[in-house]
Amino acid sequence: MTETSRREQILATAADLFAARGFHGVSVADLGAAVGISGPALYKHFPSKQAMLAEMLTSISELLLEVGQQRVDAGLGEPAAALRGLVDWHLEFALAHRPLIVVQDRDWESLPEDARAQVRRLQRAYIDLWADQLRALRPELDGGAAHAAVQAAFGLINSTPRAGHAVPDRVLRDLLNSMALAALGVPAA
Repeated sequence: MTETSRREQILATAADLFAARGFHGVSVADLGAAVGISGPALYKHFPSKQAMLAEMLTSISELLLEVGQQRVDAGLGEPAAALRGLVDWHLEFALAHRPLIVVQDRDWESLPEDARAQVRRLQRAYIDLWADQLRALRPELDGGAAHAAVQAAFGLINSTPRAGHAVPDRVLRDLLNSMALAALGVPAA
């Protein structure tokens, strides 16, 4: 197994454990056992449990922004198409990575301050990406209203860890897609 795939395996396992038991409810020994190595052997891959959390949350923020920009670019200057692409991307991510959403919500305070600042910066850029498209589509919205609408859409989409138990993912995806687009005021395609 390569170093990258081992790190990815450790981060995915850590996300599942942190989501289930909280950052402080998981020991280094628990993490090691879950990936088939000793707890201290984790230090070969990460300097600390906090560093693991920092990489986990920073990397998802980087990914959301990177793919979000790609979706905007694919909209070819059409804000409604860009917003549909952004909603689709965020839904894809949220449905595939429910534990990361839980960890982000619950264990934010456990991040080292420098990582918190970096994640905040990336998240603001991601929100701005959405808000710029929303303001282009709906010029009557000022910056504050556009940001509030985007964050409300995120709230709908990021409800996946709590909302998906009663319906299959495909049904939840369609429901949240239509609700998020309606909340943003994006016309049907």
